[in-house]
Amino acid sequence: MDDFRLTVFITAARTLSFTRTAERLGISQPAVSRHVGELEARYRVPLFVRRGGGLELTEAGCVLLDAAERVSDDYRRLEYEMGLCTSQTEGELRLGASTTVAQYLLPVILAHFTTRFPGVRVSMLSGNSGRIEQALADREIDLGLVESVSRRQGLHYTLFRPDELVLVARTGGAWAATESVTPAELCRIPLVLRESGSGTLEVIAAALAGVGIRLQQLRVALRLGTTEGIKSFVRHSDAMAILSVISVVEELRRGALRIIDIEGLTLTRDFSFVHLAAEPVPLARQFEEFARAEH
Repeated sequence: MDDFRLTVFITAARTLSFTRTAERLGISQPAVSRHVGELEARYRVPLFVRRGGGLELTEAGCVLLDAAERVSDDYRRLEYEMGLCTSQTEGELRLGASTTVAQYLLPVILAHFTTRFPGVRVSMLSGNSGRIEQALADREIDLGLVESVSRRQGLHYTLFRPDELVLVARTGGAWAATESVTPAELCRIPLVLRESGSGTLEVIAAALAGVGIRLQQLRVALRLGTTEGIKSFVRHSDAMAILSVISVVEELRRGALRIIDIEGLTLTRDFSFVHLAAEPVPLARQFEEFARAEH
């Protein structure tokens, strides 16, 4: 966006911290204060107030944030459409992806996309599905890829591709001779699970509820925030984990982990694109179409 003051203001309004704004934008905190002050002087209204040691937007600040975000969206559309005039795809694409998608699915797609469209500046936010949906609602990103089964009001979801979750244990451990377990037996096995808000955990909870088992009945050995952390724990313990099959391909190939069937229980979900109910910026739509063609 040409008016850097609006970029500073939007970042400050989202973080409610001049310190974090300075860190994100690579400028000094006094520079953040100066840019915000110039906007306040221009419109003759305060945009922030200090309350309880933190910042809050004033009513005028909320009005400016809504307008500034629309300007930012329009500016990215302008960059994209002007790029088309020179037969080049250019602009800024802000993606968000749930942890599994960001680690195991998107890197190859992004490598091909940035090679095909070198004029596109791509940034990607990674977090659990709930975090990505909130980032969309807060207009921090243009397009998300999530794995949750629930749907948040005000967001639009479209199927990208299906995924399967599998129960895994280390090869040669306490479960070396076990081929399958029943859902009831699963409750007695030490498990490593993802954190609350994870799309993976949401799918597990929904599937188990279908056979009359609640998450609270599981024997949870540990909760970890990353799939890589969970895999490492399982490889060095006799705990099991339920993970996306795409995240354990390498470990299965090397024989470090093995899949154990859960009798009568199939754990499937969809990876979905998600954006605000309004039509996404053209570059986000182009990336979505490119990703579909890759798979």
